[in-house]
Amino acid sequence: MSNYDGIDRNEVKHMSKEAKQDLNADIITGEPGSHPVGTAIGGLGGAAAGAAIGTMAGPLGTLIGGAIGAIVGGGAGHAAAEAIDPTREEAYWRAEYANVDYYKEGYDFDRDLHPAYAVGYANRARYPADARFEDHEAELERSWHEVKGESRMEWEEARKASYDAWNRVS
Repeated sequence: MSNYDGIDRNEVKHMSKEAKQDLNADIITGEPGSHPVGTAIGGLGGAAAGAAIGTMAGPLGTLIGGAIGAIVGGGAGHAAAEAIDPTREEAYWRAEYANVDYYKEGYDFDRDLHPAYAVGYANRARYPADARFEDHEAELERSWHEVKGESRMEWEEARKASYDAWNRVS
């Protein structure tokens, strides 16, 4: 099966591992040329654009916009598959927040808990896959103080929600 560029993807799929590496071929599709550096640059550019757009919605919008931008910017490569989907994460936590052991009667999802969850899920992609929440907690706490807005939660409470969101997307 040849595409307009004259590359037979079926042939690429059946090449040796070394030949595929030389072509930088996708291991599933046989598509040559997907390059991690390009993907990362696209992801970083998209993250910056998303963060800039999100800035109009305040600090929480910047955090989430950066995560969305990383997905869009990395869309040409593999970063999109490895990135989180902030919309899906928000929907999940909106449905689950009242069922967690740290929920307090009277907490509002949008005001109190969503910023805490966002600190966990939107920051997760900034770190290596084997990174532990505890190893980056000081940075995550700083992020919390930047995006908490009107949340009535202090870091010790918000930490639990951030930790759960971090682990869900890990």
